[in-house]
Amino acid sequence: MARLAGVDLPRNKKAFIALTYIYGIGRTRALEILDKANISYDTRVSDLSDEEIAGLRNVLSDYTLEGELRAEIQLNIKRLMDIGSYRGIRHRKGLPVRGQQTQTNARTRKGKRKTVAGKKKATK
Repeated sequence: MARLAGVDLPRNKKAFIALTYIYGIGRTRALEILDKANISYDTRVSDLSDEEIAGLRNVLSDYTLEGELRAEIQLNIKRLMDIGSYRGIRHRKGLPVRGQQTQTNARTRKGKRKTVAGKKKATK
């Protein structure tokens, strides 16, 4: 099993799919990395030689990945909140940041709604 950027890659998958298991690498970047390392897209992780894995490590060192990328994103969000920008305020309140409507949807950001017993209106 190949271990790159602190992640164990699955043996039976093709290399470009296995690379997407690393945080910060999607399909497009995975193909770009394989091109730079001169590795075929069809190669499975179990078929990679030690030299190819070393080449992948060299190419991956040029990218910000995993924990370092997560920390950078958290610092960016914290900066937005500290300067009091609109996006920062939305992050602080736990509301959608990118302009989505909040009246009906947005359950992911707002959380599961708790049911409250119906209130009776006071009669005069």
